[in-house]
Amino acid sequence: MFDVSFSAGHNNSRVWALASEKLTSLEIGYIPSVMVAELFSPNFGFHQSLNCIQPSILPNIHKLCLSVDYITDAMVGKISKGLNSLTHLDLRDAPMSEPGVTSDLTNSGLQQINQHGKLKHLSLVRTQEFLSTYFRRVNDLGLLLMADKCKTMESIFLGGFCRVTDTGFKTILHSCSKLYKLRVSHGTQLTDLVFHDISATSLSLTHVSLRRCTLLTNHAVTSLASNKDLKVLDLRDCRNLGDEALQAISTLPKLKALLLDGSDISDVGLSYLRPGVISSLISLSVRGCKKLTDKCISALFDGSSNLELQELDLSNLPNLSDNAVLLLAKSRVPILELRMRQCPLIGDTSVMALASMVVDEERWHGNSLRLLDLFNCGGITPLSFRWLKKPYFPRLRWLGVTGSVNRDMVDALARSRPFLRVSRRGEELGVEEWDNSDDFYMHDYDEMDEFERWLLDGEDENADEEMVNAEAME
Repeated sequence: MFDVSFSAGHNNSRVWALASEKLTSLEIGYIPSVMVAELFSPNFGFHQSLNCIQPSILPNIHKLCLSVDYITDAMVGKISKGLNSLTHLDLRDAPMSEPGVTSDLTNSGLQQINQHGKLKHLSLVRTQEFLSTYFRRVNDLGLLLMADKCKTMESIFLGGFCRVTDTGFKTILHSCSKLYKLRVSHGTQLTDLVFHDISATSLSLTHVSLRRCTLLTNHAVTSLASNKDLKVLDLRDCRNLGDEALQAISTLPKLKALLLDGSDISDVGLSYLRPGVISSLISLSVRGCKKLTDKCISALFDGSSNLELQELDLSNLPNLSDNAVLLLAKSRVPILELRMRQCPLIGDTSVMALASMVVDEERWHGNSLRLLDLFNCGGITPLSFRWLKKPYFPRLRWLGVTGSVNRDMVDALARSRPFLRVSRRGEELGVEEWDNSDDFYMHDYDEMDEFERWLLDGEDENADEEMVNAEAME
């Protein structure tokens, strides 16, 4: 990944002439759509010396990931026509103003996708980073035209196609027989009917994400559960889902990641995941499920053994208290990432319980946690910072706190633990800049190398003194 903003228009050909013919994957964090269309234009660079640029730009690119200002028909057409070996196309835009006809994606643009028939993964996403907008010029016809050329597609992600109805989405499911990853976000007209007869298809879905598809109900999840190979199920912000959906999910033996943020589930519903699904889960998120209480922890973990759970998100649960964290610590689940941001009843007792938690008798206290997010938790005081120092949480790499608790103590903690990233502004921890969360992703936490261990063993005594002084001033 690199920044192309340095490149003036008249120098583009010289810049891209430096790219090796062996380059197979290209990811650019931001590039104007005009430059993309120019880059893959058949005549690009020919006004320059023939020694400066190849007749075919980036001829062996298989994977292309671009973040642009606008996804347009011209861009999609030239990429699809110019890259003969393309198997993975990932485009996302973030319009700052409503795009006009010539600077937007339409049904005609979708018809140009996969002209060489080699595309396996397609991602087209309009984000709402700057403006609440969507692909206004794409409807069911566009997906019908696209599906005709995408029958061998294995992974599809469509975000911001708010004019597409069940007809369009159903065409994708019934046309792409090899599809195993499906992700739709902001599918405001997608309903249960899309999945009503999915069991009659030859699909074997393993990854399904339907974030912010607000019309979905428990019936859709029941239909999806016929895919017993499901490994990732993302149903964030599907607010009509309740305990009946969890009953269906409990029949999925291979499920690894389950995201239920903002749904209408209860403690009783979560108990349906035990003992079957909870033993296979690696990631679970119930952020913003307002009905959940402390009992959800015992419903999940009471009596369970040999759990593989590594990521747990309990953020924005108004009824979750320190008692739940005490139960969690007692369960000895080897969690790597624990998020409890914006829980008003979580306080110092939770930090002490986690710091004292022993997952393995031969390991350090609180040793398994790599990420702990306590941003805006109502009961956190300076006392918690004493338990965030060494030797507690020796493997912690990400910490989220409210900086206003005690700015000096937060700064001193950050200096005393140079390999700990302390966030105090409320940003999400551990989120990559380019986050394609349709794939199940686990952070690769490297073990400390010899130099890092030497640094930590020789911890800065001045930093410790700073924390002591900050505590004294409190």
